[in-house]
Amino acid sequence: MLMTVILRHDQSKTVDEINAHLDKTGFRKNFPPEGVEILSYNIVMGIGHVITLRLPADKLRPVNLAIERGAWGGFRSEFYPTYDYLQIYQGQRAEALKK
Repeated sequence: MLMTVILRHDQSKTVDEINAHLDKTGFRKNFPPEGVEILSYNIVMGIGHVITLRLPADKLRPVNLAIERGAWGGFRSEFYPTYDYLQIYQGQRAEALKK
């Protein structure tokens, strides 16, 4: 499965304070958990970190725990399970263009 994780900055903290928190909690060492692939990792100004992961369903809990143990305190987290629709869309678009 795919999952989009949004880590919204705690704007009461400076970037240095957030980075110190991530260092203290070991977030960068522990995220992503083994067996989870980061497909994209972007900083979106005004929002925070937007990360797209590919993971087997049984890795959902380890991903959640890695965020809870490492990112909480510097970020608010949001999780959005997703699936890759591009190939389906491209097929539907090709059919529509034929008409």
